[in-house]
Amino acid sequence: MTELNVQELLDRATLAAGVRWPGASVTDLDPLHGGVSSLTFAAELRDGPDSRRQIVVKVAPPGLAPVRNRDVLRQARVLRALAGADGVRVPEVLLEDAGPPPFFVMSFEAGVAYEPHKDVSPTPPSPAIVDQRARNASRMLAQMHLLAPGALGLGDEAATPLRSELDRWAQLYGTAGADLRHDETELHRALADSVPASVAPRILHGDYRLGNMQFVGDRLRAIIDWEIWSVGDPRTDLAWLLTWTDPVQRFVEARDEANRAAAAAMPHRDELVGEYLAVHPGGITDLPWFLAYCYYKMASTTSVLAKRNRLRSDPDPALEIAASTLPDVITRGLEILASANARSV
Repeated sequence: MTELNVQELLDRATLAAGVRWPGASVTDLDPLHGGVSSLTFAAELRDGPDSRRQIVVKVAPPGLAPVRNRDVLRQARVLRALAGADGVRVPEVLLEDAGPPPFFVMSFEAGVAYEPHKDVSPTPPSPAIVDQRARNASRMLAQMHLLAPGALGLGDEAATPLRSELDRWAQLYGTAGADLRHDETELHRALADSVPASVAPRILHGDYRLGNMQFVGDRLRAIIDWEIWSVGDPRTDLAWLLTWTDPVQRFVEARDEANRAAAAAMPHRDELVGEYLAVHPGGITDLPWFLAYCYYKMASTTSVLAKRNRLRSDPDPALEIAASTLPDVITRGLEILASANARSV
């Protein structure tokens, strides 16, 4: 990948800011951890001697075509579409530049992103805060799913069929080594043989979980990291959130008592479904299929990350621990489908 010219990016961002706010400048670019497909920076927007504002700059990796999850302007598009939507909170898009490489500037939303079953923090949120965060996230997802893409100006976005989504993760899984695949073909076959009928398409975040949200206390300030958003069956995003109430997957061998208490405080998935239905009533069909699908998706993405990790000169031990849990993740998906089938007999 071509190295990013940071000074050139600052100059371009300052030029774009000056068009909107004469005399404004963008300074102090500092890398942020976030999405894996775009480059993300914290920066400062100055539009006068005493006016300073924290901002975030997302830029496509230079030297690579800005397509799919590297298409940062597409990310800006969905954020603009959701801006002001009732009950939905996302960062505000401030500036865009088509590049090369393309970038956009958005508001900095202060807060904390913490995934209770994945992250380890020296100061994790209290159990009561975790419980309320999960409930608020489920309700906000329901608010987003009340909105038809066409009503948000996204009617030209083609909906991705469920089978295509399933095939996508199967193809990705196929690139992993045999020692990372385990019983994935059995789970894939069971899912492929029972794909449910789709419902009205909605905007999908693609990785909707607490770790991709900024919270202040229990208040959901913004949903972040929209790199893989799409339009499709809304049950996939709901099931992904529910999967993280008990992901099976782990990234560390041991967690301290405070982080274990935070994880244990995640509501049961039935409770989060109840929160969702309180905002978006009408029932949710075929939920076991979507839960099993999400465990398959989790195993697929983890297998590829683990494969790449093993090729690094300094492999991340957390990803090797995650790889060791892959058989359990696959087994959970199979168990969910088997239980659903037993109940339907």
